[in-house]
Amino acid sequence: MLAARKSSERIATKLLRDSGRTRERLLQAASREIYRSGFQSASLDTILAIAKVTKGALYYHFKSKEELGYTVVEEVIAPNVRGKWVRPLQSGKDPIDALIGAVQRIPVRPVDVRGGCQLNNLSQEMSPLDAGFRKRLAIIFDAWREAVASVLREGQTHGSVRRDVEPAEAAGLLIAMVEGYGSLAKNAQDPKVMKAGIRNIVDWLRSLRAPGNRRRG
Repeated sequence: MLAARKSSERIATKLLRDSGRTRERLLQAASREIYRSGFQSASLDTILAIAKVTKGALYYHFKSKEELGYTVVEEVIAPNVRGKWVRPLQSGKDPIDALIGAVQRIPVRPVDVRGGCQLNNLSQEMSPLDAGFRKRLAIIFDAWREAVASVLREGQTHGSVRRDVEPAEAAGLLIAMVEGYGSLAKNAQDPKVMKAGIRNIVDWLRSLRAPGNRRRG
């Protein structure tokens, strides 16, 4: 009986692991298809083909296309933004250096410029149409803005950021510049537009340093 129970446990563990892998393949496939075509035009058949799963597997994990899209926002896009903008700021010693580093790491390959920012793409497409998307995307923007504002406030406390800077407003401006230049570059299909935008954003960030804390970086 003990051997049979252990065998059943192994089978259950394998099924659970396989189910998790199927779900992850669906999310990654959906993310790719939504990025390429937009949510409204995203094809479930294409997602199934990329993920190599059946329609039954899709509806086992997600009740609808909308639920699949919401989960892409929560489990693919949100962690991506946290990885690029939240965690690097939390580990940086100098807030301006940390922000400049994050901006300079923005991808500028032709393939990145061609598709634009997935967060911005979905916001432009779905926020006017679907409250579920709007609320989930707002959470990501709010976390991004608060992460930037927080390091700027900390910099003011330590004397490395100008006292006249309003952290929340500066954070909103940074996001607007990043997304705005991304949209311009996408429309132009030209990485040079994004590269010029990064230079301009970096110059602006340098201007936020407190007197006596000017650096070349």
